[in-house]
Amino acid sequence: MPSISFKGVDYAYVDATETYLALEDVNLEIRDGEFLCLVGHSGCGKSTMLNLIAGLERPTRGEILIDSTLVEGPGPDRSIVFQNYSLFPWQTALKNVVFALRQTNKQVGKAEAEARAHELLEQVGVADAANRYPSQLSGGMRQRVAIARALAIDAPIMLLDEPFGALDPMIRRRLQDMLLQLWEGSCCKTAVFVTHDIDEALILADRIVFMEPKHIVKTFELPANRDRTAAEDDPAMRAIKDEVLELFEATEMGRED
Repeated sequence: MPSISFKGVDYAYVDATETYLALEDVNLEIRDGEFLCLVGHSGCGKSTMLNLIAGLERPTRGEILIDSTLVEGPGPDRSIVFQNYSLFPWQTALKNVVFALRQTNKQVGKAEAEARAHELLEQVGVADAANRYPSQLSGGMRQRVAIARALAIDAPIMLLDEPFGALDPMIRRRLQDMLLQLWEGSCCKTAVFVTHDIDEALILADRIVFMEPKHIVKTFELPANRDRTAAEDDPAMRAIKDEVLELFEATEMGRED
């Protein structure tokens, strides 16, 4: 499984009147097969880091490497799930997944692609909605289809940008558990997950990276072999949660000054 390296990365947004530095001298190693959560307030650079890994943006300074190879653009080794689902509205759930399969593997025939797409929709619990269009699906169902489409690419790196942020708490819990099951069942793809929800990070992550604007503040290693109950009851987990919440409070106060 691939490792990801940020080496002295800056990233600046430039418009007609000013330049805004979103990341400054970011150094980070994401390990093979790790599930890493980027946590912090909105606007701290989490999604920018994800876009840089995806190759959708290029660093202003520094470099990003995947297994020692410079990231110079998007590639089939990375799949991405956005918060807004990003499904093709003119295609059914099934055809959205088939499209991803056939774009990343030109050798797959139509019948084989449809069979595999049905399997993936079954995995994420929306097989009954295969022939519905996105407008006919609930938010949770659309996000399941988006995850199935990302799995269809079968990329060794999964990038997820607050994919459950717009969902109600019960659906969110179900999809968190589903995502963990799928990730563990995939022989542990490398996953980078953006969230501002500390409870979500505690459930999903091997490691949490807390960010303030432009910078990484601290990383937290989480205990192995934990579950949702452990995340809520274990003293070590509670101590990590308390420290992260303190960082949220401290960085919010800094934003107000």
